[in-house]
Amino acid sequence: MRPSESPETSNVSRREAIRRAALLAGAALSPEWLGMVGRAQSAAAKTYLAAAQGATLAAAVDRIIPRTDTPGAADVGVAAFIDRLYGDFMTPAEQQLLTQGLQEIETAAKTAHGSGFSTLSATQQDAVLRTIATAQQDRDPGSFALIRSATILGYFTSEQVGRNVLHYDPVPGAYNGCVPIDQVGRRSWTT
Repeated sequence: MRPSESPETSNVSRREAIRRAALLAGAALSPEWLGMVGRAQSAAAKTYLAAAQGATLAAAVDRIIPRTDTPGAADVGVAAFIDRLYGDFMTPAEQQLLTQGLQEIETAAKTAHGSGFSTLSATQQDAVLRTIATAQQDRDPGSFALIRSATILGYFTSEQVGRNVLHYDPVPGAYNGCVPIDQVGRRSWTT
């Protein structure tokens, strides 16, 4: 803390700490997205995507990061995060890419299984998403890559994941570089 700062102004929010850490680590996120994360994480009362697009998005994020012994993307509200990101923070080109990706998912589901993506079984949904991801592997920018990266961003910046899944040690002790993972509780760490 600088001598001129009061204790209240020197506190850094969790989101600001994540943003700073990502900048230091050279994260592959665009600078515009880093600034949006904090604002888009708050609960959104307004929805921007059509109901059918929202259902496809909710099913897709649930398959991208499914529930295991930790909460899945659907459990922490990633679909609402992406919807708010879409409506308030994405450029028109990014919005078009997202809606194109949702349409591609829906079209692939109907072609392969004769039904909408959100009504398919988890195995069928996984197969559809793998097919699209493989087809778009060399495309830049890819619509599925946008959906996937927004899902990951929304998941790992959510408060529930930050508090309950990732471990944060605000005052780390001594550095021990060769510690067996069993001694640290088999947890992922954020610092």
